Amino acid sequence: MIKVPDTVDARDSENGIILGLLKSLDEDGGRSQRRLAAELGIALGLVNAYIKRCVSKGLIKVQNVPARRYAYYLTPKGFAEKSRLTVTYLSQSFSFFRQAKSDCVAMFEAAKSRGLRTVVLMGRSDLAEIAVLCAIESGVEIVALIDAEAKPGRFLGIPLVASIDAVDGNFDAVVITDLVGAYESWTLAAAAVGGDRVLLPRLLGVMKGRENRGDLRDLAS
Repeated sequence: MIKVPDTVDARDSENGIILGLLKSLDEDGGRSQRRLAAELGIALGLVNAYIKRCVSKGLIKVQNVPARRYAYYLTPKGFAEKSRLTVTYLSQSFSFFRQAKSDCVAMFEAAKSRGLRTVVLMGRSDLAEIAVLCAIESGVEIVALIDAEAKPGRFLGIPLVASIDAVDGNFDAVVITDLVGAYESWTLAAAAVGGDRVLLPRLLGVMKGRENRGDLRDLAS
């Protein structure tokens, strides 16, 4: 299954679905549309629509097989498109990693200058993983990761908790690492600990949403 980064736009998300479809059909052209939908994480109707689009673009061919089923085959054009999209996807992934690492390093250094050295992450994501690595390099301690849907356990060795109130021990600040609901997480964290104790990587794009509120400085600046 191809995982599309949460930070990409709609067109990139569409390309990610097409790439996932082409990769799945290249591995096994006999997969049912229902199975493809489950693997790609999209509705069955969308799978049908994307298959038709790929057929119209000459990326795949459809062949009748026994038991009233279909088999799908990538055309030479389809193989070329799969390669192109793979390179694009990897490029986006590396770009995300570089931006996230840069943001986290700057954020943690700014936080340390204010005496904020123990933090809690809010949101389990790829960004949270990068924040953990950057925290080690920056000498910042992460005491817990908040995930409302998480069961008791650990994330990269860090205790998982369901809410800020469930954090065991004291901490200086909350780092938003929620890629899907960043603004909502920031609102909850700010209400719980105060806006001046909430850190936000720039790539989350929350600054624009709060510029006129004046309730949190950008710690990464």
